Amino acid sequence: HVQLVESGGGSVQAGGSLRLSCVASGLIAENYDMSWHRQAPGKEREFVAVAFNDATTSYADFVNGRFTITRENSKDTVYLQMNSPKPEDTAMYYCKFFCITCPQPYWGQGTQVTVSS
Repeated sequence: HVQLVESGGGSVQAGGSLRLSCVASGLIAENYDMSWHRQAPGKEREFVAVAFNDATTSYADFVNGRFTITRENSKDTVYLQMNSPKPEDTAMYYCKFFCITCPQPYWGQGTQVTVSS
């Protein structure tokens, strides 16, 4: 079983910056991927970014170069650096851990990001 704890959310003005962190603990597989997703009120959860085990990354189109996902394997941690956020980025941000040998993907409890104009 894997536990995920997100942190770093809060209120920020549009054009500012924020860094989210997600720490994984428990039975960490040797090879795993970690990603960020978000869910705004009244909307479905959507993909934001993923950091694969091979160090490659992928982003949703709406990121458009504003966010950067990085991982620190020695700490089983993934970060999401959010630069120039917009009010439409306001959402609960969730971390996800998944691997081939995992019985299921694991989700954190989320951290709220609120961007004001």
